Amino acid sequence: MARTPAPGSRETILTAAAGLFYEHGVRAVGMAQVVEAAGCGKNLLYRHFPSKAELAAAYLALVRRERERSADEALRWATGPRDRLIALVGEIADLVRRPGYRGCAFRNYLTEFRGDDDTPARAAKAYLEDTRAEVDRLVGELGGDELLADRIWLIVNGLYAGPPSQADVAVDWVKELVSPER
Repeated sequence: MARTPAPGSRETILTAAAGLFYEHGVRAVGMAQVVEAAGCGKNLLYRHFPSKAELAAAYLALVRRERERSADEALRWATGPRDRLIALVGEIADLVRRPGYRGCAFRNYLTEFRGDDDTPARAAKAYLEDTRAEVDRLVGELGGDELLADRIWLIVNGLYAGPPSQADVAVDWVKELVSPER
């Protein structure tokens, strides 16, 4: 008779995998490493996540929830599209300055698995598309055009890839781009 998994075992496994995936990359981490880090058996891991792709998709869903929660908090007091754009870029600037920052989990996954169209890749692409759509929407509310949205998105991409020391420059640049005097 199969044992019932302990409550929270799925979250324990996912948390362990998320740490490994973010630090080392999804491709570099084997399921045996996840078993060891989670302190669980192989059968329990595969009961919750039948494949590495399913575990990677769950990891990206977890990261998305965390990113959305952080963005929502940053936008909590922002009023109007100008302040919201600045707050969003400021939140990313804060993220890239955190100790242990190793890049955007979504962009990292798509770089590791270039050209793949599996469930995790679709999740990563959907997050990036939704984030870009939010920038486009706010720029539209501001009365800006596609070029302005492209410029802000380029700054966002640069923030994720560039050195943390340039985070303030990125925020200042967005402030300048969305300034009412422009």
